[in-house]
Amino acid sequence: MRPLLALTATEGRLFARDGMSVGFGLLFPSVLLYVLGGLMPGFREPAEDMGGIRPIDIYLPIVVAMAIATIAISTLPAQLAGYRERGVLRRMATTPVGPGPLLGAQLLVNLLAMLISVVVAVTIGITLLGVPFPAAPFHFTGIVLLATITMFSIGLLIAALSPTTKTASGIGMLVYFPMLFFAGVWTPGPIMPEYLRRIAEFTPLGAASQALSDAWSGTGVAPTALAVLTAYALLVTLLATRLFRWS
Repeated sequence: MRPLLALTATEGRLFARDGMSVGFGLLFPSVLLYVLGGLMPGFREPAEDMGGIRPIDIYLPIVVAMAIATIAISTLPAQLAGYRERGVLRRMATTPVGPGPLLGAQLLVNLLAMLISVVVAVTIGITLLGVPFPAAPFHFTGIVLLATITMFSIGLLIAALSPTTKTASGIGMLVYFPMLFFAGVWTPGPIMPEYLRRIAEFTPLGAASQALSDAWSGTGVAPTALAVLTAYALLVTLLATRLFRWS
């Protein structure tokens, strides 16, 4: 346990010193939410094409899904691939500690960063932008946990397939931006064309965004979204476990 705690403290300091990880991975979702809700005209007024709901009320669960994916897909894989590229994992394998605690420390640091990002976004949404509290907070928390497992499994699979930091960043961005589209970052679900909404339901971040939105509004979480998230979590975790290499 001591090696894990020591490595987690070290990895935490390295994360805090990395401007890209802090700025993009941790702060970007909250900044985007505040810009949309605080500066964009009409985002805090009821919209007829969204059934009379304020756009910012729809965007907060979407930004939560985005916060989970940003850390899991853009930050975690690049850090792990970087350690493999520099031979850190291989050298750790020759020590009595082994590389396992380093992987565990990376997961803990990124999970903590993701949790902070989600809490900051929710706090800004409720306190500064007037978004009401989630109607089903326990369901919402459970879906955040399931979405986290799914997104982190995808991040670990990207790390498993990437020999270098650049490769991990490139694959991560190729996965990340289409996921944001299907999550509704650019076109929220209520105004998305029907065929795109159907496709989004079967993408991991689209399903997460839909389930989080349902739990926040209290309309009842669609079983399809939960089944999609669970299936991705199981399948991708299995693939990442089989394909991950220390060197």
